[in-house]
Amino acid sequence: MSTDLHTGFDETKYPHINKGLDGIVAFSTTKSFIDGAVGELIYSGYNIDVLAEKATFEEVCFLLWNDRLPNSNELKNLQDAFIKERSIPDVVLDYLNNTAKDAEPMAVLQSAVSMLADFDPTKGKFDSNLFIDQAIALTAKIPTIIAAYDRIRNEKDVMPPLDHGSTAFNFLYMLNGEEPGTQAEKTMDLCLILHAEHGMNASTFTCRTVCATMSDIYSATAAAIGALKGPLHGGANTAVMNTLLELEEQGKNADAVAFTKNKLAKKEKIMGFGHRVYKTFDPRGRHLQKMAQALSEETGHEELYRWSMDMMNTMKTEKNIDPNVDFFSATVYYSIGIQPDLYTCIFTMSRISGWTGHFMEQAANNRLIRPRALYVGEKNLDWVPLEER
Repeated sequence: MSTDLHTGFDETKYPHINKGLDGIVAFSTTKSFIDGAVGELIYSGYNIDVLAEKATFEEVCFLLWNDRLPNSNELKNLQDAFIKERSIPDVVLDYLNNTAKDAEPMAVLQSAVSMLADFDPTKGKFDSNLFIDQAIALTAKIPTIIAAYDRIRNEKDVMPPLDHGSTAFNFLYMLNGEEPGTQAEKTMDLCLILHAEHGMNASTFTCRTVCATMSDIYSATAAAIGALKGPLHGGANTAVMNTLLELEEQGKNADAVAFTKNKLAKKEKIMGFGHRVYKTFDPRGRHLQKMAQALSEETGHEELYRWSMDMMNTMKTEKNIDPNVDFFSATVYYSIGIQPDLYTCIFTMSRISGWTGHFMEQAANNRLIRPRALYVGEKNLDWVPLEER
């Protein structure tokens, strides 16, 4: 490689820099395994296809926190603990009532999660005996925060959390003001399972980095939310839905193939395709594709699924790129009445289980995360007096 004319930095004299830490193995983990070549995803030993078919989100939470499935008593105790922890402090609710109604929901969620630390009786003490209780509280309260803010900004009464039902059931009730049907609950539960954990992504790495300083679990979660908020990480499904809504403006007979080719010709990025790890169809996406098809037909949004399939086939033909988890999740969420700017919040509500599992794992064998940076700037410059600059 050549010498940089501005800095005199010769890349050939230094070790290779893995931009974005690509290919760097920083941790060992029992939380998840991804084989991007064949499209395989495993949570703590269990294939995502098995979990999608047989598990509940509550069972997945237990699995990611304990590296095993719960027995019936353990599952009942966890379900009861979630129900007990659903309510949020009045001060947090006051914040949701008084913040801007047009604020970005992820920013509101991040602030509210930070506030929860003030009401932890242990004051966020870094103690492994407390981590699961703290994880339960966060997992139970985040859905309440999301639903409460959405109703407040839409000038609707906040629905108090139920004293029964699953996380998915309770969330849809608080969000929509009525108890969901069996299919809606099942769909929401499956979405939570599919987004619960996914290796050393940006937000999980952020969570572990904060944990490594021995900061509290609330700070680590708030930091992870900040990372997930970025459109290159958690915001992609919102962008996918906005793209589909662009097509909707052209009418139900819009040509998604021509639309996609036109965007490609303009070198515009089409969100929801490609993945840093998967080189084939994202295994989570296949489950969401089936749901998207069924829900779009059930709710009268058949065109959304048709356009999605046309876009998917065009991207495969033109770019040989497969969809990721975000692509079909957009249609799924839209079909069950969730607004696009809440999609990343739903992602958070699921991924909190994986983040907190990684937090516990990092804490159990902790070392401060301190990578090095290669300095490529000038050295020992002469000082120039202020009046001469």
